[in-house]
Amino acid sequence: MKVYNTDQIRNVVLLGHGGAGKTTIAEAMAHVTGAVSKMGKTTDGNTISDFDKEEVKRGFSIATSVIPLEYTAKTGPVKINILDTPGFFDFVGETEEAATAADAAIIVVDCKAGVQVGVERAWDLCNDFNLPRMFFVTGCDADSADYETALEALENKFGQKVAPFQTAIKNGDKLIGFCNVVSMEGAKFEGTDAKKCEIPADAQDALDMARERLMESVAETSEELMEKYFGGEEISADEVAAAVKEGILACDMAPVFLGAGISAQGIKPLLQAIVTYCPTPDANPVTGKKVPSGEEFIAKFDASGDFSGQVFKTIVDPFIGKYTLVKVYNGTLKGDSNFFNVTRDTEEKTGKLYVLRGKEAMEVPEIKAGDIGAMAKLSVTRTGDSLAIKSCQIEYPELKLSKPYTYMAYASVNKGEEDKIATGIAKLMDEDPTIKSVVDAGTKQSLIYAIGDQQLDIIKSKLKERYKVEVDLSKPKFAFRETIRKSVDAPGRYKKQSGGHGQFGDVKMRFEPSGEPETPYIFAEEVFGGSVPKNFFPAVEKGIAESCEKGPLAAYPVVGVKAVLYDGSYHPVDSSEMAFKKAASMAFKKGFMDAGPVLLEPIAKLDVTVPDSFTGDVMGDLNKRRGRVLGMEHNAAGKQVISAEVPMSELYGYNTDLRSMTGGIGKYEYHFDHYEQAPSDVQAKEVAERAALLAGGDDD
Repeated sequence: MKVYNTDQIRNVVLLGHGGAGKTTIAEAMAHVTGAVSKMGKTTDGNTISDFDKEEVKRGFSIATSVIPLEYTAKTGPVKINILDTPGFFDFVGETEEAATAADAAIIVVDCKAGVQVGVERAWDLCNDFNLPRMFFVTGCDADSADYETALEALENKFGQKVAPFQTAIKNGDKLIGFCNVVSMEGAKFEGTDAKKCEIPADAQDALDMARERLMESVAETSEELMEKYFGGEEISADEVAAAVKEGILACDMAPVFLGAGISAQGIKPLLQAIVTYCPTPDANPVTGKKVPSGEEFIAKFDASGDFSGQVFKTIVDPFIGKYTLVKVYNGTLKGDSNFFNVTRDTEEKTGKLYVLRGKEAMEVPEIKAGDIGAMAKLSVTRTGDSLAIKSCQIEYPELKLSKPYTYMAYASVNKGEEDKIATGIAKLMDEDPTIKSVVDAGTKQSLIYAIGDQQLDIIKSKLKERYKVEVDLSKPKFAFRETIRKSVDAPGRYKKQSGGHGQFGDVKMRFEPSGEPETPYIFAEEVFGGSVPKNFFPAVEKGIAESCEKGPLAAYPVVGVKAVLYDGSYHPVDSSEMAFKKAASMAFKKGFMDAGPVLLEPIAKLDVTVPDSFTGDVMGDLNKRRGRVLGMEHNAAGKQVISAEVPMSELYGYNTDLRSMTGGIGKYEYHFDHYEQAPSDVQAKEVAERAALLAGGDDD
């Protein structure tokens, strides 16, 4: 593939609901531009986009694919980088990575299904990333498909910004062509082409209504056009085209096009619309900062300037290898040259440069500003890293990626494979930053975090298929704590005689709440008269410290206890540090169980974002989860943000339940906030379960 200049490049992300037909649209685009001679099918597992084994097996996209297309537009040759994204919500990180590299979006809408949740979320994503957008209503050739109904649904949901650029020409119920609302011309489908035709009389009314809507939108772009419109003056075709482009770039207008992905009808007009209306990369400069000065730097996509860019995606595949995908923000990236990883403060070498089309790697000598390219086998560079030349280091903002909140415990099925599992998970984390692996400090369990249950299932499957290791996923334990509510005195006496020197330690202690729940224990001594020599005080404290690691109630860590040594006795020969440590442990166990022991459960601060219509269902569900609703407020998008405190144990499975309640439109985030006393029934159940685990030999 040849090298293209910045003004010849369009970077476009395909968004939409899962199963709406994004991959089929990408395949159709590849077909009509000659990138493939025959269209593949998702059902056959032979599309350009879905080349991963998991995608082929499951029949849907789980990762973003880049599909560069060479298209000869009316104005000349253009390179269109199509970023085909997953529609299922568990893989939103892939979509966000693609949105980072894109300069515009096409939201794919299934004609029969209409405005699904994935369409709404795609619109919100475009708002978050300030992406100009167009709609492509696909499947318009299907039986009982009604483009006008789908168009009306879009207008009702997204308002005046929706602007139909095409209306349907039908023969009965069958779609045979379209009317161009901008040029006021008709076209009939002939295979993948669209040939000009007369506008049928039965299509004129819909065209006139769409034209009126468009002219209203055009008039709103400037005072001059507004005066012309209300003065009854004609607005020229050039003025309409310029105003339309301005409205799209300002995200004030979202054109709607129609067609059918499977038959590739309407794809060529869509490609021409991408060239005409989607911005070139230099339309939106990117702001970074110079390192180490911190001075602001604006990357204007000048191919003659110093190179800088950012990694937006990493592909790690056992068959095609590891590729680092970068968008060049400034200058030109050349093959076999050195560059500086600003994020990690280290030098790397590009080696050969490629453009990827699915799993096919095509070598290129250089990648100019605004374009997307790939480098193979980089050693330290990761997704999100800023790259530049060493003499002009530019750091760009971190990628805006969703945080994973769904997690499960994992363990090796086969002993001795722990290291291989760790290696496999590390590679999956390189490929997808929304995956996170941690060892919980409170429970000592290995936890894997993801966006949702489907992603967790695919992680498990990839570990088995790619890296030949198996893991069990299970419900995680929750990091309870133990504390006391009363003050008690408790003795501890350790005496052992086994020939020769014996062991003797005797303490009298007082245990009481310390008032400091963040601290395991506070140790103090009030010994008078030397009943316990000072040199044994550290041993007594060590006995308390070790006892706090696993409390007597349910073997959870102890917090908020004050232990006071006030008396005891010793033997001049048999007493030892070990004996006093044992005595202190005995006193702690007895005193703790007599001092009103309770379990403390972790409480999360939760924010749930939903449309108004779902607030009642969400708050009712939070009450069932023992949550306390703290308040509600509207966000900038007009949705309700419900704030609540909820026990962490009650949030297990919340992702699935929230999606079920809200049809997938609800979002949430949470963080650990504090500990508080668990209800008696929760405590009794947890103590019984822990006792059973400990009896079975699980001492975690």
